[in-house]
Amino acid sequence: MNIYRAQELKQALIAPLQPGVELEVDLSAVTELDTVGLQLLMLAKRTAGKQQGALRLVGHSPAVLEVFDILNLAAYFGDHLVIPPPAAGKV
Repeated sequence: MNIYRAQELKQALIAPLQPGVELEVDLSAVTELDTVGLQLLMLAKRTAGKQQGALRLVGHSPAVLEVFDILNLAAYFGDHLVIPPPAAGKV
């Protein structure tokens, strides 16, 4: 999700957001999330709210988790982020 795919991604994220629609976006294949990609996710979240719908982000990839962690955005999106517990014997 970067500036090079912004227009394509904007269409894919915003077009389905009609009144009452609940959209689930799987982020498991995201290998890069720049500020444009992040802005698109935020726009989609706001648009869904205005349309009385919902946007759920699922399958957060390591790239997405890193950006959300650095910018402390998990609460903004309100998504349940599953972070696996450390492997046995590792802390």
